[in-house]
Amino acid sequence: MVRFGAGVLSALLLVAAGLFFWRGEEGSKAALPSTPVDQATAYGLADLPQPASAPAKSKEEKRFNRYDKDKSGSINGEEYLASRRKAYAKLDVNGDGVLQFSEYAVKTSAKFGKADGDRSGSLTRAEFATTRPVRKARAKPDCPPPLRNAPAPAEADDDDA
Repeated sequence: MVRFGAGVLSALLLVAAGLFFWRGEEGSKAALPSTPVDQATAYGLADLPQPASAPAKSKEEKRFNRYDKDKSGSINGEEYLASRRKAYAKLDVNGDGVLQFSEYAVKTSAKFGKADGDRSGSLTRAEFATTRPVRKARAKPDCPPPLRNAPAPAEADDDDA
């Protein structure tokens, strides 16, 4: 029983010594590296003038400014509908103010005519396959992934020369 008690006591002493040792190393290390402001002060760069900063605009402010053409601070009905009027004008090919189905479907009609190679007025399976939408491939990022545990560059030996 004495051996058991001595073992427990020695284990507790080792744990306590480990905690004191661990705490001692933690206190000696700097908590954070110095800030850029501290570094600028150390090199005498703190007196340089700071660049002017423009106020950041939110998405809604930018969107509002796009619609507010006369910069009056308010959007009237004409300004609000201007983008729709432009889109309608593009579709209204003959400019009569009435959008007919042939004007609305002009791109689709042209696509059908181009796909109908035998001019039969109907598309075969092979002709229909040519009408599939062409999707743009996503651009792959041009940056390589970060290297983890990269090996140190090999140093040249002076003995070989």
